Amino acid sequence: MSLKARINDELKAAMRGGDAGRRDAIRLVLAAMKQREVDERKDLTDADIVGIIEKMIKQRRESIVQFEKGGRQDLADKEKFELGVLQAYMPQALSEAEIDAALAAAIQETSAKGPSDMGKVMAVLKPRLAGRADMSQVSARVKARLVG
Repeated sequence: MSLKARINDELKAAMRGGDAGRRDAIRLVLAAMKQREVDERKDLTDADIVGIIEKMIKQRRESIVQFEKGGRQDLADKEKFELGVLQAYMPQALSEAEIDAALAAAIQETSAKGPSDMGKVMAVLKPRLAGRADMSQVSARVKARLVG
């Protein structure tokens, strides 16, 4: 079953079950997917959908921090709930060892020697790790490895 079909099925289940919070969170995902389909005039692949959800997760994490700083725990809780719903659609996260192995392989493939080669390494890693690892953390690890 494609990710798009799974999301649609879960929307229907949430509507039948009367779970308004989950229904609304899933509708946000579907709206973002539909917007991208209209903008790009193409059907989305599972990888495209994972990219959309990854961006939404990043937005939720940033919003949570801002709401908590502003003392708006009610809004932070809503964002946390949506974050949980979104994370259910992401592929299985990679372990630290798997990320390190992919990082080492990418450095070897690109023959990276220093920080100036970081872009090449990230270009190789991004398609391999997208949706399965936090790319900001991966970037920091690549930088540390190339500098040290």
